[in-house]
Amino acid sequence: MTPRCGLAAAAALVCAAAAAGCGFGPGPSSVGTATLTVTRDYGSRTLVDETETDPRSSETVLRFLDREADITTRYGGGFVQSINGLAGAERGGRRYDWFFYVNGIESPIGSTQVHVHGGDRIWWDYRDWTSAIRVPAVVGSWPEPFARASADGGSRAILVDCLGGVGACDTAASRLAQAGVDARVERGEQGPSQGLTAPRLLVGPWGRVRDDPAVDQLRGGPGSTGVFAAFKGPSRGAYHLNALDVTATPVRDLGPGAGLIAALQSGDEEPTWIVTGSAESAVRRAAGSLGAAALRHRYAVAVPSHGPPVALPEGG
Repeated sequence: MTPRCGLAAAAALVCAAAAAGCGFGPGPSSVGTATLTVTRDYGSRTLVDETETDPRSSETVLRFLDREADITTRYGGGFVQSINGLAGAERGGRRYDWFFYVNGIESPIGSTQVHVHGGDRIWWDYRDWTSAIRVPAVVGSWPEPFARASADGGSRAILVDCLGGVGACDTAASRLAQAGVDARVERGEQGPSQGLTAPRLLVGPWGRVRDDPAVDQLRGGPGSTGVFAAFKGPSRGAYHLNALDVTATPVRDLGPGAGLIAALQSGDEEPTWIVTGSAESAVRRAAGSLGAAALRHRYAVAVPSHGPPVALPEGG
């Protein structure tokens, strides 16, 4: 080998070690730690929990999953059929499959097309989808999607749309701030329900929140929203929060003192989270439950007047 060839070979080795700097290889990294979570039955059981520091620009959701789990795919590799032996199936007239979320929002495109960035929260869940074909947004990736939107928006604060219960609104903003999210409280007026450019947090008693156009779809049940909860009433001036099971059947009346934390999304709009309840005391309890301890791996959460938060759907 000539000296010139030796230098060229050495340079090639250096380039291979720092591929991005030489213009080939997997590409530059994005700064931050991405997380991968795999669960089943609406987050009730965790199967995989891994991280990746500073993922490369070429990293995709499918590649991340494939490194950390044993998977099989269909349709040319674009559809995940099984993870660690758990496969899509039909049993007892119920249908089960894998779905994935990026920062709390169900992906509209396949996992081969979604790139992973530092800070992303990737969540795969195997669930019965018979009663809810789509669950567009979930609360289980807190503080996403707010953290990403706040970071991408620079100085733009996340809107806490306050429709009553000043203490609850301030608590919600404080919980966001504790998670590193810049939040701004607007009181007394409903925020935009069309053309949202960032996710918002809508806080207030159900009697007022229910009239917001973004929330109106909740009355259609899990089949239209993916939220397995329903307010019934009013009875004696109060609404009762009912928890539904995976078949969309009411299985527990949590009473007028229970609060609800849920995420709603219509079309391509940014999601609207609701923190609500029949009475202001219920709204305060729900706002106080904003955090990973109550929300992690949950689709939605009910907060009873007594006892710990209840994962929805009831029973997973």
